[in-house]
Amino acid sequence: MDNEIFERAEQLGGLLKARGKKIATAESCTGGWIAQAITEVPGSSAWFDRGFVTYSNAAKIQMLGVKQGTLEQYGAVSAETAMEMAAGALENSDADCACAVTGIAGPDGGTQEKPVGTVFIAWQCKNGGSEVIRKQFAGNRRQIRKQTVKTALEGVVL
Repeated sequence: MDNEIFERAEQLGGLLKARGKKIATAESCTGGWIAQAITEVPGSSAWFDRGFVTYSNAAKIQMLGVKQGTLEQYGAVSAETAMEMAAGALENSDADCACAVTGIAGPDGGTQEKPVGTVFIAWQCKNGGSEVIRKQFAGNRRQIRKQTVKTALEGVVL
């Protein structure tokens, strides 16, 4: 485990635990890495509810309730899909907030509009706070995924 990722997960856990809140994750391009980082922290069961790995569009629809129309109109890698993933994680968990990621880690799959390294990260809380950002990460597949995990862990809105 990368020390920086562990430290970010630990800081997030301290904040969530202090506020009596839990988080759920909905991951596509990171394949469960965010949940793995969170559960690496001792005592994370106090503040981590569950993680959804929804790599396929079918999984996004079935597990998180992402709308087929959203996927058709905007694509799996979009702000709209990331927000629906976060909302679905909240709806299908006991968490107070959720983090969702969807992107193109490469080496293939990029387009001119959405090149390799394009990632959307969404955070949403039951109290109504939400945010989605688009990032353009550089590097190989592992580096893109690692940057996504770090950014996701540090940006949770409470």
